[in-house]
Amino acid sequence: MTLTLEEYLAVPYILTMESVCRSDGEWVRRASYPELPDCFAEAESPIDAIEQLDQLRRDRIADMLQKGESIPVPRPPLASALPVLDSDRLGFAKWLVQEGRIGT
Repeated sequence: MTLTLEEYLAVPYILTMESVCRSDGEWVRRASYPELPDCFAEAESPIDAIEQLDQLRRDRIADMLQKGESIPVPRPPLASALPVLDSDRLGFAKWLVQEGRIGT
């Protein structure tokens, strides 16, 4: 299945959260997407771990796509996460270009 970057980013991967003890004895929260290779983040708070993980997921998927690597798609992308074009507004935009009121 070949998807666009936006479609891959809309795939609802399972997110896990756990508290782990690092080798130095410090406890941190680890958020991960186990369905994506090497996609986890650790932070003191769960919110920080999730924010870091979300950016890592975006970067990891874009990198895998650019390299032509296989990206796991365990379930279809969420339709609500994909941008929806309003056909009325799109028609108006086409009219503006056709009339020379804006450039392409």
